[in-house]
Amino acid sequence: MAGASDNGGWSSDGGSPDDLPDLPEEWGVIVIPDDLSELSDEVDAVRAELRLGDPPNRWQRLLRHPAMRRVREVASTTLRAPVLIISLAVLVTVASLFASAWPGPPRQPTTQRTATTTSERATTLPALELLAADGQTVPLRSRLPAVILLVDGCTCAELVAATIDAVGPEIAVITVSTTATAASAATHGTPPTGATPPANGKTVRTLHDPTGSLRSHLRLSAPDTTAAAVLVDRGSEIVRLVPRTASVEDFRADLARL
Repeated sequence: MAGASDNGGWSSDGGSPDDLPDLPEEWGVIVIPDDLSELSDEVDAVRAELRLGDPPNRWQRLLRHPAMRRVREVASTTLRAPVLIISLAVLVTVASLFASAWPGPPRQPTTQRTATTTSERATTLPALELLAADGQTVPLRSRLPAVILLVDGCTCAELVAATIDAVGPEIAVITVSTTATAASAATHGTPPTGATPPANGKTVRTLHDPTGSLRSHLRLSAPDTTAAAVLVDRGSEIVRLVPRTASVEDFRADLARL
C-alpha cells in the first residue's frame, strides 16, 4: 500500500489529507465518477445557461473595458463637487428668502420728544463762569437749586417777577443774557449785582454770558420774544428745560422737584 506521500497528501482510506479541513456537511456526499462522460448532462445544462444572455455588442465590450471603467469613475468624482456646490447655493438662497420674509419682533414706537422736554445731550448744567454786573466772575453752579431764565430778546419783567413769587426761599432765580442791558431791561429794576437778596428773602442773580455759552450748550435756538427756562436741582441735574416760555405756568408744577 502506498503512503500518504505517494497519493499527493491524501490518505489511502479516502479521508482528508493532512492539515486540510473537511468539506462542509451541507455539500452532502460528493462522488467523482471514474468516467467523466457521466457529467455530460451537467455540462450541457451549464452551457445552456450561459447561452441565455445575448452576446455583448461592440459598445458593451467597450464600456466593460477597464480603461472605460476608470474614465467613468473619474467623471463621477469630477461632477460630484459642482453638484454639491450648487445644492449648497440653492439652500442658502432659500434660507435667505425665508429669513427676509419672516416677520421680526415689533419695533418699539419712537417716543416723540416735544420742545418742553429736557434734551438728552444737556442733562447736567455746565460748570460755566459768567459775569456779574460789576464784572466779577460768578460760577453758574454756585447757587443751586435754581431757575435760570435766558432772557435775550425778551421783555420778561412779568415772567421774572412771577417766577420769584412762585419759588421758595431755597430756590434762586438767575437771569442770563449776552448783554448786561438786556438783563436789566428784562428784570426792570432788579439791582445789577451778582447776588441780590430782595426784601422777601429770595435770591435773584443777574448774570452776563457774552459768548452765549449756556445757550449753545443747551442747544437752544436763536433768541426771540420769549425766554428759555432751565430748572436745575441741587445736584446740577437739569430737571426741566423749556426752550420758549412767557409764563411761569409752563413750569410751575416742576418747581416742587427742585
